Amino acid sequence: MVGLRVASLIVIVGTLAGNAQARAEEAGLQGGSYAVTFRLEIPHVENWAINKTTTICVPDTDRASCPPLPVLSGNIPLARCPARNIERDRATLRYDIACPGRNEARARAVYALAPLGFKGRIAMVMGAKNMTMTEVQIGRRLGSCSLANAPQN
Repeated sequence: MVGLRVASLIVIVGTLAGNAQARAEEAGLQGGSYAVTFRLEIPHVENWAINKTTTICVPDTDRASCPPLPVLSGNIPLARCPARNIERDRATLRYDIACPGRNEARARAVYALAPLGFKGRIAMVMGAKNMTMTEVQIGRRLGSCSLANAPQN
């Protein structure tokens, strides 16, 4: 009888843990301040991939209207270009970036989201130069945003 109770308790705890994990995955990324470690990877250039860290503010939004996470590497025109085709499927965020004009820079971003962090890759092509590179990002939530680290417009 005791063995049956223990087995039932294990099944119930396992079910509750599974439900909690499923809810966390559905919730996706929470808004707030994030420490983001990023690096720019360029094919066949090993010494270039140096990790840098910055803090960004991600606004609280619902899943349907979640804005994309920004390109963080310096001297990349894509940081100022609009995002399109934003898709959010549970814990995955995908979007395209396309600068206006002919032969301009473009990119495809894919992120794995969790309530307290994210991992992402932004595959970029620098337009007429036909140069390719990838920005890799790993972010972890620090807390709520303050005015000091709010994004500047």
